[in-house]
Amino acid sequence: MIVSSGYNIAGPEVEAALLSHPAVAECGVVGAPDEARGMIVKAYVVLAGGAEGDAALTHGVAGSRQARAIAPYKYPRAIEFVAQLPKTETGKLRRFALRQMAAGGPASPGIAAE
Repeated sequence: MIVSSGYNIAGPEVEAALLSHPAVAECGVVGAPDEARGMIVKAYVVLAGGAEGDAALTHGVAGSRQARAIAPYKYPRAIEFVAQLPKTETGKLRRFALRQMAAGGPASPGIAAE
């Protein structure tokens, strides 16, 4: 659960909205520290083949019609494009590794930003 400006935000709900964008292959959403809000919603996105992570795509993913299906306070305030997401041996997303990255800690082995 991400608490941003007093709002409770479920990461999987934001992930579902982001995954509906055609350029998004995979994503993981966690809270990142922020002085003003306590935490902000930060998305780590793996792009589908052929898509390039630039400012226009960042704006397009965050402002897409599918993402607007969620409340405005749930929109990701930061989107980072990565080559792959940290996963367990069984294929589950390692959210704690994403939280470490969002807090400025060391990146997990095998995770490279694009």
